Amino acid sequence: MSVSAEFLPEFDLEMAAARRTLERIPEDKLGWKPHEKSMLLGRLAGHIAELPGMGVSVMKEDALDFAVRPAGEPPRKPNVAESRKHVLELFDKNVAALRAAIAGASDERWAGKWTLSAGERKFYEGTRMGAMRRMMMNHVIHHRAQLGVYLRLNDVAVPSVYGPSADEGR
Repeated sequence: MSVSAEFLPEFDLEMAAARRTLERIPEDKLGWKPHEKSMLLGRLAGHIAELPGMGVSVMKEDALDFAVRPAGEPPRKPNVAESRKHVLELFDKNVAALRAAIAGASDERWAGKWTLSAGERKFYEGTRMGAMRRMMMNHVIHHRAQLGVYLRLNDVAVPSVYGPSADEGR
């Protein structure tokens, strides 16, 4: 079985769980955060939606350097959800593009090297599979769980992910 064929079922399950969580974001709370050091709910949702787009870079490029910007391109801005519809559209677009990139990748492509940096500062340097797991998939899972706490603190039902939640699936 190819690496892509092995990886896609897990990818599909995790992205579906992330989407179910994003579907619950309360539009009237996008500016809310639980602590002054925390992200705004809208920024957290936007970050989850943009992460599969970074996965496309993992699959198609050999590196992503946040300090490099193509000529004429405006500086990168963090995505902040404007509405539930906005964040779901971005998430769905990025997930579809990443799924296609994963499905089309050879085992040799998966074994290739990938680097994430900001100028001289390296955040990740290793295999493409390691980057996909650590920098995209685990990152989405981490922030999806964080968003689940935000939902709970705002009395929004938390969806079932790996089994029943306190709100559904009992």
